[in-house]
Amino acid sequence: MTQSVSLRGFTLSEWQHHYHTHPAGERMACVRTTLVALLANLPADDNAWLYLASAEQLEGQYQQLAQRLEAVAGDISRLPLFGVPFAVKDNIDVGGWPTTAACPEFAYQATADAAVVANLRAAGALVIGKTNLDQFATGLVGTRSPHGAVVNSFDGRYVSGGSSSGSASVVARGLTPFSLGTDTAGSGRVPAGFNNIVGLKPTKGWLSNRGVVPACRLNDTVSVFALTVADAALVAELAGGYDAADAYSRINPHTAPASLPAAPRFAVPAQLEFFGDTQAEQAFQRALEQLQSCGVTLETLDFTPFRVLADQLYYGPWVAERTVTVEKILSANPQAINPVVRGIVNNGLKYSACDAYKAEYLRAELARQIEQRLAPFDALVVPTSPTIRTLAEMEQEPVLFNSQFGTYTNFTNLADLSALALPAPMRDDGLPAGITLVAPAWHDRALAAFGLRWQQAQALPLGATGRALPPLNSLTPSAQHVQVAVVGAHLSGMPLNFQLTQRAAILLEQTTTAPCYRLYALANTQPPKPGLVKTEQGAAIRVELWEIPLARFGELVAEIPAPLGIGTLLLADGRRVKGFICEPWALQGATDITEFGGWRNYVASLKGA
Repeated sequence: MTQSVSLRGFTLSEWQHHYHTHPAGERMACVRTTLVALLANLPADDNAWLYLASAEQLEGQYQQLAQRLEAVAGDISRLPLFGVPFAVKDNIDVGGWPTTAACPEFAYQATADAAVVANLRAAGALVIGKTNLDQFATGLVGTRSPHGAVVNSFDGRYVSGGSSSGSASVVARGLTPFSLGTDTAGSGRVPAGFNNIVGLKPTKGWLSNRGVVPACRLNDTVSVFALTVADAALVAELAGGYDAADAYSRINPHTAPASLPAAPRFAVPAQLEFFGDTQAEQAFQRALEQLQSCGVTLETLDFTPFRVLADQLYYGPWVAERTVTVEKILSANPQAINPVVRGIVNNGLKYSACDAYKAEYLRAELARQIEQRLAPFDALVVPTSPTIRTLAEMEQEPVLFNSQFGTYTNFTNLADLSALALPAPMRDDGLPAGITLVAPAWHDRALAAFGLRWQQAQALPLGATGRALPPLNSLTPSAQHVQVAVVGAHLSGMPLNFQLTQRAAILLEQTTTAPCYRLYALANTQPPKPGLVKTEQGAAIRVELWEIPLARFGELVAEIPAPLGIGTLLLADGRRVKGFICEPWALQGATDITEFGGWRNYVASLKGA
């Protein structure tokens, strides 16, 4: 068995372990031999790939990686994607490579990496190929390409989903641990659902679109496919960030929660539609039952505004955005465009500027209705697609069935929502049937935190590889949140806990400090509060660890009255986190309550006295 085959289906942590097992002086050589072997074992007739790295292109990336490794003094932990191969949808630029958007007559040689590709290569990853797609990213099927349909990774009679068909396929089959796609109407989610992988559809503007051929520029986002939620979240973190050179890039406001509550409330459409596909319906019902077993409360909501907004993307003036992208080739060489795609983009010519403004007004009104309907919930859960079709069926109804696939995806970017497509219980015929979680913009991290719990509970095989989910799968620490240890009146159920919960803070765990603190009941405080002081003669004190959005942390600190403040606490396991401390002068007249081991025990003792 060759090295590349043995690595097939590896997650990021497994790729990292692969390189860590080699001595430091041999790691660069290991990258070269590993990726050369991987490429050599890819089938030549696999139409999921449109372009594979040449020996020269791979060598050039290898030399750049060697320079990056030297710049960090050989510490590969500072290159979190060191030596990891990835694939790029062929509407995203890779410098020196062709970009075609699956239209050979449109092809051009990219002069620079797209921003997301540059960010991932800076983290140590290497591009090994570009992938097939529905031409100009117009479709949710994976069949609208002159290079042929990319087939489903579980059953070749069925579609793979699109438009990011190739990117989903190569990940599902374990050829790369992650890939980049794009998502306007569901192109980063439907292929994930059809191939049993994770599809992260980020908040618009988080990942730069610079260097990406637009489909609908106002509603496009680069998406991430991976075998695990943890991998997708890490790739998005590394690929994302504000880009001043992208006019639609946005700065994260750092106000969203880090995770969903332990027992979240999910909305489910009251009017579910599966277009007669009973197996899809039954699989979704099983998923809902599994969600409830994970502690989720499910409540129905009126799905009408979501459905109406979804229809606007293709059956209204918004389609003219796609026309703008291809107007030159549509005018000069219309036969170069796939007939179905050509029919769609031609429709954009019939709308006026007045129609476009009216469509935007309607979009805003529907988006506000959606915002209000989702406000009481932690997320919306929907089938990723209500049905799946064979290649033969798709030939008969290429537009209608494509539209059906977008029932639960088309509205998301128009309403400025984040979304995460997850593997879910399989259909009875053995085909995948995923679910998607939808939440407000910038809730990507919170969705990923729940998605991690969900994927661990399901324990489904990874993609179509047959491999089990590796143990110890976790999210990397969040740079958008602050962990705060609370010791007194801010504990759960205590009088000031609302100052955390109203700022979208989430309880992570109950733990203890290192045994070097003393706890005092302060005099003359309302509500009663303790003071925590570090000392040589101390004990372990019970605390709660909360995670609060970075932008809300300052608000919390501003409300803390003297003699309390925020400092750095040492926890029993060696972690250092922000936490409540007390100025020593306030201990005069205070009662030492260290023996109780925590504020809650002390308060209980007073009630029992």
